[in-house]
Amino acid sequence: MVRSFACPIASPARGQVVASSRAMALRSKPRVTSTLLLSSSSSSSSSSSLAMAMAMARARALTRLSGNLGRAARALAFAVVTVAAATVSLAAGTAAAAWPDKPIRFIVPSAAGGSPDVIMRLLMNQMSTQMGVPIVVENKPGASYQIGTTEIARAAPDGYTLGYGNIVSLAINQALYTKVPYDVERDLTLVTNAVNVYNLLVVNKDLPVKTLPELITHLKRNPGKLVMASGGNGTTGHLGGELFKALTGTYMLHVPYRGSPQAIADLIAGEAQVIFDNSSSIAPHVTSGRVRALAVSASKRLPAFPDLPAIAEVVPGYETVAWGGIIGPAGLPPDVVKRLETEMKKALAAPAVMETLGKLQVGIDGSTSEQFRALVKREQPKWAEVIQRSGAKVD
Repeated sequence: MVRSFACPIASPARGQVVASSRAMALRSKPRVTSTLLLSSSSSSSSSSSLAMAMAMARARALTRLSGNLGRAARALAFAVVTVAAATVSLAAGTAAAAWPDKPIRFIVPSAAGGSPDVIMRLLMNQMSTQMGVPIVVENKPGASYQIGTTEIARAAPDGYTLGYGNIVSLAINQALYTKVPYDVERDLTLVTNAVNVYNLLVVNKDLPVKTLPELITHLKRNPGKLVMASGGNGTTGHLGGELFKALTGTYMLHVPYRGSPQAIADLIAGEAQVIFDNSSSIAPHVTSGRVRALAVSASKRLPAFPDLPAIAEVVPGYETVAWGGIIGPAGLPPDVVKRLETEMKKALAAPAVMETLGKLQVGIDGSTSEQFRALVKREQPKWAEVIQRSGAKVD
């Protein structure tokens, strides 16, 4: 009698592997237990060998299937992660491309009604129309542009808080004041210089002078008796006056105001006798006859005032030019800067804007960010020298 004993994991008669395929799939190299036959018969031994071979072949097939499924699962997971990352990237790109999608706040660090305010409101109104979002202008005067400029510097660099930066806030204050609460290079993004503005030398209409030489003679005969008003410490009205005094050897008492409108009001009223002020803010009062203009601060005569000499015609070496444009906090995204450069150029080329700026004798610039930074670097040492020569200093 021949007896054969088989392990219960396989049936030689059917050649099926009963071992769990799940267990095999979970193992990288599954171990398969073959059928063990104990027999003294050669036929039984042959059948046993055949069953074992079939079992091993099927085990290897299952192993390959398990590996393929694992690779497929990993590939699917990678694809899911890749698509998710691409979706996030696309969403971020869409958000950036959508700027601006809400109102923009624009800070003018000087009083309402002054030259910077008038010019910036004109330009922001045009840019608002072009960009399809409101641009809300806020006046934050005080401390020679420092209050408003500091607020710009501390804003989030998301493109929704911008402001006006000019020769005073960007080039003069650092030399004029002992401490300035912002650093131009570190805390601000210089976007584009928009305009250049010249000053008019204007006197109270009752002052007994009608020409620039007569004013110089009067000042020398009455040292310290005339009041020179300005829109604030460090303005081109202030330093333009200091430069004039240094070059002519005269002296006037400087009285700074919180913006040009107040200074002009006191000039008209007779509380002050002399002012150097932006043509865009003082020209209407000259035209109306409320005050008398004697000269312009440009190196040559202005087309709108052909009868007014340049101060340099009488005082060699004299020239002051006020400039200003858009600034933002440090870290403003490059695409936002580029968009603002483009929109400013477009606004400056608008017929209505060009006509109004022409009447105000405002020169058009529309520089790039790089050109604006270069302008500031050139002007800083120039005005530091003027301040040193004049002895002007504010603690």
